[in-house]
Amino acid sequence: MKALISLTVCLVLSVQIYSQTKMDKWQTYFEKSGYTATPHYEETMEYFRMLDNNSSSAKLITFGISPQNRELKCLVVWKDSDFDPASVKNKNKPVIMMINGIHSGEIEGKDASMLLLREILITKEKESLLDSLILLVIPIFSVDAHENMSKYNRINQNGPVEMGWRTTSQNYNLNRDWLKADATEMQAMLRLIAEWQPDFIIDSHTTDGADYQYTVTYSVEKFKNIFVKTAAWISGKYIPYLEDGVNQKGFLIYPYIYFRNWAEGYEGGIIDWAATPRFSTGYAALLNRPSLLIETHMLKPYKDRVFATKAVFETTLDFIYKNSSELIKLNEAADKGTLEELITQKKYMPIEFSNTEKYKEINFKGYKYSKQHSDISGGEKIVYTDKPEDFTVEYYNDVIAVDSVSVPGGYFIPAEWYLLADRLKLHGIQVDKLAKDTSVIVTKYRFTDVKFPGKPYEGRFNPEFNINTYSKMENIPAGTYFVNTNQKGVRIIVHLLEPKSSDSFIRYGFMNLIFEQKEYYEDYVMEKLADKMLSENPKLKTEFEKLLSENEEFKNNFRARLDFFYERSPYIDKRKDIYPILRLE
Repeated sequence: MKALISLTVCLVLSVQIYSQTKMDKWQTYFEKSGYTATPHYEETMEYFRMLDNNSSSAKLITFGISPQNRELKCLVVWKDSDFDPASVKNKNKPVIMMINGIHSGEIEGKDASMLLLREILITKEKESLLDSLILLVIPIFSVDAHENMSKYNRINQNGPVEMGWRTTSQNYNLNRDWLKADATEMQAMLRLIAEWQPDFIIDSHTTDGADYQYTVTYSVEKFKNIFVKTAAWISGKYIPYLEDGVNQKGFLIYPYIYFRNWAEGYEGGIIDWAATPRFSTGYAALLNRPSLLIETHMLKPYKDRVFATKAVFETTLDFIYKNSSELIKLNEAADKGTLEELITQKKYMPIEFSNTEKYKEINFKGYKYSKQHSDISGGEKIVYTDKPEDFTVEYYNDVIAVDSVSVPGGYFIPAEWYLLADRLKLHGIQVDKLAKDTSVIVTKYRFTDVKFPGKPYEGRFNPEFNINTYSKMENIPAGTYFVNTNQKGVRIIVHLLEPKSSDSFIRYGFMNLIFEQKEYYEDYVMEKLADKMLSENPKLKTEFEKLLSENEEFKNNFRARLDFFYERSPYIDKRKDIYPILRLE
């Protein structure tokens, strides 16, 4: 009997030791560090390779190579051994994309993903999520920046011990690059999105800004930059579920906090806004897809931020799990409804938004603070205490469209501007080529009052200008690109090709060459031509003499006087300041 008891005890101990050894294998670097550190690239990828090797429900794929030759990885997770994107779309399950490390100093999402994936794939307490969901988890998006680790990369941030840098090795901010797609990493991401067509996108960050009690804040698109039914679903169902779920998990959550006037702090009010498509959530809205921006609070301990991010992940996945069929139907309705509104009904498409003066008063959990004179800056400084205090704050969340454009039947892009066609294709846009010459009435844009900033933004000099439009019959040669707007990516097409859009190709400096004068006159040649023009054109002479009598600045500027004739001569460059892309109405 004693021998039997001893054998039983030994077997129990062996199982316990085996189980403990197994779990030790799956402890993350974050956990082993006492919740203070995050692993480097290689250690991170080794953990994700382990997940791949130990689960038939996971496959680690490479979707690009960074400028410093690191692989961009994505873990595809679902209950099937067929990881082909086309097969996935036939399963009628929503695809959820989780992006971590787009700003690699803000890396909580990576460590939170590792913990969550362990519970789905290894310990399996959350395996049931895969009954209705397909996950695309990007451990680190900005991989080169991730390896530019230092204790001093984020002056405002409380941990981890070391963190990556905000921008890529080429100094691109990836979360300003979604539409223009200059960065190698972003081009790879857009191919991944076009291939897998996610139904919901989550983008994980750490915020800068004011001090307050909330561990995590969030932002979602719910204004007229996204399909109306999607906006209603987000506001009416998802947001209440998210806030309630995360609060129940022990973390205070609040909408993303942006002060109306930073110098006034809480007293000046908080604003909501519609994100432009240079940001992940604004871009997802153009795709007609709901998305979530997570912003944990920079001053909270790294451990709290990671587990708060995990709580947001879990709550969101749980919500989509319970509403998976509804999400798929909603996205299908958004795609069809957008084309119905913009192509069939020819409604104008909003492209710029602003806050009105309307607000509502809300309760805000901040910290007691004071404003004091600063001997260092000479100005006024805000000094926060660690004493929690509830404030009544004005919340400016009435966001309206302040500019819009009509959507044409399509756009013609000259063959020489092939770069624009290639960028459109990255977004999953169908671009065709004309097989033969054709003549058609088009709308053209002429730019005036062109001005450039004194310094670049994201590596580009972004022009400002006024726009004049006119229509004419134009001969369109064979080989010209044609972009039909009657396709799912119509919002992306319009934002990139309409000059009024702040994220258009022309606004981002892709075509600055059209503003440059490349041919010039010699003064003595222009003098002779001007004499001839005056003698042959009495109307021109009257116009010139009127300018001399009414405009003293013109009268005293010899270059302006000669330019007057050059600009009216047949030698002027007729392409300068003319937008080469044509609208087919």
